Amino acid sequence: MTEQIGKVKLDLSFYPGEDFYCDGTVEDEILDIVKNYPPEEYQKKIEEKRSWPVFYHLSPQRENIAAWLPMDKNTKVLEVGSGMGAVTGVLARKAGSVTCVDLSKKRSLINAYRNQEYDNVTIYVGNFNDIEPILPCDYDYVLLIGVFEYGQSYIPTETPFEDFLNINQKHVKKDGNLVIAIENKMGMKYWAGCAEDHLSRFFAGIEDYPDGGVVRTFTRNGLEKLMRKCGVADYHFYYPYPDYKFADTIYSDRRLPKVGELSKNLRNFDADRMLLFDEKNAFDMVIREGIFPMYSNSYLVMTGPAPDTVYTKFSNDRADIYAIRTDIVEQEKRRVVRKIPDSPAAAEHVENIAKFYKELKKRYEGSGLFINECHLIKDGKGLPEVQLEYLEGCTLEEMMDDCLDREDMNCFRSLFGAYLDKIRYRAQVPVSDYDLVFGNIIVDKEGRWNLIDYEWTFEECVDSNALAFRALYCYQMGDGKRKGLPVEEFLKELGISEEAAQEYRARERRFQKAVTGNRVSVSDMRVLLGRRAIPWQEFFSRLDRKKVEIFEDYGAGYSPEHSYHHFPSYLVDDHMRISVPVKEGVRGIRIDPAESSCIVRMESAVLNGMELPLSDPAYLAMNGWELTPKKAPHPVFFFHSNDPNINIRLDKVPEGGDGILEVEFEIEWLSEETASAVDANLKRRHWF
Repeated sequence: MTEQIGKVKLDLSFYPGEDFYCDGTVEDEILDIVKNYPPEEYQKKIEEKRSWPVFYHLSPQRENIAAWLPMDKNTKVLEVGSGMGAVTGVLARKAGSVTCVDLSKKRSLINAYRNQEYDNVTIYVGNFNDIEPILPCDYDYVLLIGVFEYGQSYIPTETPFEDFLNINQKHVKKDGNLVIAIENKMGMKYWAGCAEDHLSRFFAGIEDYPDGGVVRTFTRNGLEKLMRKCGVADYHFYYPYPDYKFADTIYSDRRLPKVGELSKNLRNFDADRMLLFDEKNAFDMVIREGIFPMYSNSYLVMTGPAPDTVYTKFSNDRADIYAIRTDIVEQEKRRVVRKIPDSPAAAEHVENIAKFYKELKKRYEGSGLFINECHLIKDGKGLPEVQLEYLEGCTLEEMMDDCLDREDMNCFRSLFGAYLDKIRYRAQVPVSDYDLVFGNIIVDKEGRWNLIDYEWTFEECVDSNALAFRALYCYQMGDGKRKGLPVEEFLKELGISEEAAQEYRARERRFQKAVTGNRVSVSDMRVLLGRRAIPWQEFFSRLDRKKVEIFEDYGAGYSPEHSYHHFPSYLVDDHMRISVPVKEGVRGIRIDPAESSCIVRMESAVLNGMELPLSDPAYLAMNGWELTPKKAPHPVFFFHSNDPNINIRLDKVPEGGDGILEVEFEIEWLSEETASAVDANLKRRHWF
C-alpha cells in the first residue's frame, strides 16, 4: 500500500494503523505549514509562531549536520528515524536515492510534503524491526541522526545498542559509512546548567540516568566501547558545535577547536537554563588541557573511511546571497581551505572573494600585512568556489589574549599599535576589508602577519578608526578577561568621540541586518522563544528572597527569641519542601513562608512518619483567608499581609513532638495590586 505526495513515495505496507508517539497538535500545525508554504517561507513562519517544535523541525540549519558529507547522484542513502524531514531535504538534493524509515505516519506526511519536489525519496512508515529485513545492504550512507539514543525503543533485547549498531551496520556497503549524531551525556552545556535534552532534567546524563527511561546518551569512551564490542575497528569522531541539532561548525580529531573559537554557548531553545559558569572559559581550559573531546556537547561518529574534510564551518544563518560554507580539506597531507556557496544565490559573493584578493594584495603590498593566496575554480555544475592556502600560526586574537592573561598591557598596546599601522596603510585606496578583526589575522612562525579571511571587502575607503573600533568591539564581546579591557582609553587615544562611537555602532547594526537579511538568527531565537538563562548568583538571590522564618513555641507562644531563618531544601516551580528539627518541649512550629502577600496550598506535614491531618484546625491554623472548603485535605490560604504564617500545632502528636517535621507547600507570590483586589473581593463576599 503506497501513497504519492508530489514526487515522494510513501510506503504504508508496514504501517500498524496508528501513530504510537506524537508531539500533539503542533504536528498538525507543522503539517499545515509544509502543505501551504514553500521552504523559503519556513523562516518567516518560525518567527511568527515562536514555537520550539516549529523551530526545531523546520529550521534549515538542521540540515548542516549532513550537508558537509560528500555525496553525488550515485550515492545511495538510508535515513533511519527520518521524522519530519529536518535532514531529508539536503540528502535528496545531493544524493541519487534516499530511503527513509519512520514509525509515525503524521511525521512522514510532513516529511513528504516538505520534500515533494524530489523524485528520489521513498519513505517507509512503520516499525523499524518490520521494515529492516526488506532493506538492501548496499547503502553508501546509513544515517542515525538523533536516533541512536532511542536504541532500547527500536530493539527490545538485552543488548539493544550493540544490536541496533550491528543491524544498521550490515546495511552499509563495503567502504560505505554509518553516521551517528548524538548528544554527549558529559557535554559542557550540561555541566554549565542546561537540562538534559530528552528528559528536561538537570544533570540526568551526568548522573547516568538514575531514574531510568528508554533514552541513553554516551560519552566518547562509551561509544568506543560499543564499537569494539561490535567489531567495528574503522571509525572516526567529529564534534558538531554548539551541538548536532544546530551545528554551525564541525570539528574532527584532525582539526580540533582552538582557544577562543567556542563562544556561542547560549543555545537553550527548548527550556530555561542556569548559568553556572562561563562555558567559553571552560572550553578554552579543556582545549589547552587536550581533553576537549570528553566535553564536546555532541558527537558525530562515522564508521568506514573518513572523508577528506577535516573541518567545516557553516555561514548560512544569513541572507541567501551571503550564505557560504568553509571547509578545510586534507589531501595527501596537504591542507586547503575551500569556500563554497551554500546556495546558488551566493555565487557572486564567493566570486568577489577572489576578486578582492587581488585588490587587497595591491593595497597592502609593502605594509607587512600579507593577503592569504586565493584561487577561483568552478565545480562540475559551474558553481564557483575559492581555494585559499591553509596557514599555520597564532591568531592576533590569541596573542592579545595571552597579553591579558599575563596582565601585560604594554604587550597588548604594542600589538594593537602594529595592527593600526597595517590597517592605516594606503588608507586612501578605495578597497577595505570591513571584517579586519584580530581573529582574521594569523602570525606565522616567521612573524609574518597574514590576513586569512577577507570575505567582507568593499570597494570603498572605510575609515581606519571604524575598523579599529569594530575590531575592539568584536574582541571584547568574547567575554572572559576581555570584558575588563579599558576600551574607552583606546578610543580616546584614537580620537574617537562618543558621537563617532555611536555612529560606528549604528553602522555595525546596519551591517548585521544586511548580512542576515533582517531574519532572526539562530542565536537570537532563544530570546524570541522566551527562554531564560539565569546566572547562579541571581538564583541564590531569588532564593534568599524566598527564605522562610521558623518560630518555635515552648508553651509561652511564639517570640523572636525562638526563631531563625531557614532555606527550603527543595524549590522547583514554587514548590517548597522544608525539613524543621523539632526539639524537646516544642509544642508548635510557625512557618512564615514569605514577607509579602501570597497564596499557599498545603501539600503535607509529616512528623516521625505520622502525616498530620491538615484539614483539622487543631493541627493547622493560618492568619489568612481559607479559599477551600473546610476540612479540605489540601487547604489553600490567601494572605494579604507582609507577615503570613502557617501555624502547625504539635500538642496532640502521640509520643511527643521530637524529630523532624517535613512540610510541603506550593506558594504563589502576589503583587500588592493583585493582593488588594483579591482581599477586597473576599471581604465584599464575606460581608454579604
